[in-house]
Amino acid sequence: MTRSHTPWFLLIVALALAAVYLFPLYWMYVTSLKTGSEMFANPPTFWPRDPNPGIFAEVWGRRTMPTFLTNSVLIAGGVTAITVILGTGCAYVLARYRNVWIDIGLFCVLMLQVLPASVMVTPLFVGFNQVGMLNYPRTAVVLAAAAKAMPFFVVLVRATFMSVPRELEEAALVDGNSRIGAFFSIVLPLARNGILVCAILTFMTAFGEYIYSKSIIQSPSLQPASVGLSGFLGPNSTDWSSIMAYSAIYVTPILLAFVILQRRIVSGLTSGALK
Repeated sequence: MTRSHTPWFLLIVALALAAVYLFPLYWMYVTSLKTGSEMFANPPTFWPRDPNPGIFAEVWGRRTMPTFLTNSVLIAGGVTAITVILGTGCAYVLARYRNVWIDIGLFCVLMLQVLPASVMVTPLFVGFNQVGMLNYPRTAVVLAAAAKAMPFFVVLVRATFMSVPRELEEAALVDGNSRIGAFFSIVLPLARNGILVCAILTFMTAFGEYIYSKSIIQSPSLQPASVGLSGFLGPNSTDWSSIMAYSAIYVTPILLAFVILQRRIVSGLTSGALK
């Protein structure tokens, strides 16, 4: 293969991988419009013969989706706020100060990242029960999900802070700024793109949180949309059309947010957020 053909080959490979990755989304939207008989047709149809768009309004009302989506936004917003406020300061300390205790702290942060939520949910449930947090289940889920998201956020934002020249801070200190003043006036504005990208990724991840919500929140009025989806799964029957319509409604806001913010996300990634 000549060098001139290499970019075209890589482009074709990238498009093929993107098609494979995006096909489930396409199939979800198409299946949500199919009737029950057409859904199980063999061979399958890649476009509904008799689309049924009314299924979206039916699912929206029957499954009280506004309540589920509101709970998802509240949980994701709470997780993002706690993670950004606490994680930004932690990432700055890990980036600017180097000693044995900082290295130990960074190691502990990285170890927390590898612990799956399914392992942590039982001890967290017992701990929340002991301190009475189960009386506020949505808050308990926010705290648990924030603890899970914190290592990912800290590691990425730390790389962003490390990309900010230390000399700018030192110049601000020489000019009479305090360490906190230099942080807010110099470092934070330069690192805002990386922090924003990590905040967006944290929100998107928390919007789909399931394990903690399913285990801790028992009241349907407080459950997020990810848990509400399991209400379609019965022991004797499965309403696949409603499941796909529900999933389409649930996923679409995140897809739209990603499309709208893609320029800023790319800017943040290239500025060192994933360095």
